[in-house]
Amino acid sequence: MKKRLLSSLVCLTVAATSLIGCGNAATTTSSADTAASTETKVEETKTEEAKTEETKSEDTASSDEKVTLSIYTQYADDDTKVPYDYAVEQLKEAYPNVELNLIVQAQDDGQTLKTLAATGQLPDIYQASTDLINTFRESNQIMVLNDVAKSTGFLDKLYDANKDLAYAEDGNIYAFPFSGQEYVLWYYNKALFAENNLEVPQTYDDLLNCIDVFKSKGITPLALFGQEGWNTAAAFDVVATRYNVGGIKALDEGTAKVSDEAYVSAAKKLEELVAAGLFQEDATTTNYDQASEKFLSGEAAMFINGQWYIEDATKALGEDVDWMFYPAEDAASYEAGKAAFSGGGSASGFAVNPDSANAALAAEVAEFITEKYCEAKVMYRHNPLVAINTGKEPDSEYPAMMQKLSDTLPSVTSTTKFTWGLTNSTFNDGIQSESQGLVSGQFTADEFIADMEDIME
Repeated sequence: MKKRLLSSLVCLTVAATSLIGCGNAATTTSSADTAASTETKVEETKTEEAKTEETKSEDTASSDEKVTLSIYTQYADDDTKVPYDYAVEQLKEAYPNVELNLIVQAQDDGQTLKTLAATGQLPDIYQASTDLINTFRESNQIMVLNDVAKSTGFLDKLYDANKDLAYAEDGNIYAFPFSGQEYVLWYYNKALFAENNLEVPQTYDDLLNCIDVFKSKGITPLALFGQEGWNTAAAFDVVATRYNVGGIKALDEGTAKVSDEAYVSAAKKLEELVAAGLFQEDATTTNYDQASEKFLSGEAAMFINGQWYIEDATKALGEDVDWMFYPAEDAASYEAGKAAFSGGGSASGFAVNPDSANAALAAEVAEFITEKYCEAKVMYRHNPLVAINTGKEPDSEYPAMMQKLSDTLPSVTSTTKFTWGLTNSTFNDGIQSESQGLVSGQFTADEFIADMEDIME
């Protein structure tokens, strides 16, 4: 229990200092200018808004008046930069009077945004997960977007399979989702496996053999960006689905308990894999950029990330990269498990600060940006797994891995959730911090289970 408390204290410390030391870059629609702290950029935005306050109405501005809206969203790699840049260019034509001030989302599982909200510095538009939506609902810091979603035609464009993703538990829309059902994929470097005469592991015994061989060659078996709790939770979830297809989703919804045999077995198996050296020693202090570089450079043989990584992995490794079905206890479990995936959809997307000086305009812009994100993902990121029907086609054929996933989807019988789709905030915080302890080797499986029981109680 002390270990869990220590981990929680570290998380709180990071959250408290993230505005000063997170190293976020802020940029406007014209370019990704200079790096500055999140707090400084938010203050600049508020100053800019204050200068024009006298000439603006309370909720919106005239079509001729220049308005700056702050937006807090991801801008770290091509999967986030390409959609944003495309949306900005399209916004110039549709809303020539609007300029966006980009505040780059920190890789801290929402802690910076919560701090901004607590200090009254919430941006006009911000990317919100289900956990954040539920948190800000309680503090009335997130706008109900039902009318905007209807008037703009957003609801009519939602794919039937994704309609539930737009609504929170109370039946309201608080964010415009741009992603549809998404999946955790286990990527591997085909060339490294071939060079070391290794087959794609189907069982955990196969995986342990791969770990031994790669470690003997100085290759990290699997690079994990465990600095982000969602990635360690996904690693646990991948293993958990081999014992209970509900994975962390079942725990979040309360239809299963972490003390159930399936989750105890999953924790013990992950503990065994960690002890064998599946992840790098500094996994929980490694960020996304560092882990991705290890995989793309050939320093690591495997990588766990969402399907959005397909484009970047293909661009860097070409035909030498693929994704595999998750290993399982035995051959029979492996075959059965091909229909059960980690990942899923959620009511996450672009939300609006109801206290914005231009809340109505911000809501329209948030919906517009969401549509353009979806268009860019389809056209330039070759990702058809978006929330709405864009009517767009990719500018070239789908990468082999995306085609493989597309061919697999009809046979998928179950998905779980990403952490940003979890509805129980207590469980969400716990599974992230405790899975970090488990993959680092700091916690044993028994301690992990005991701590999660304490958290849920």
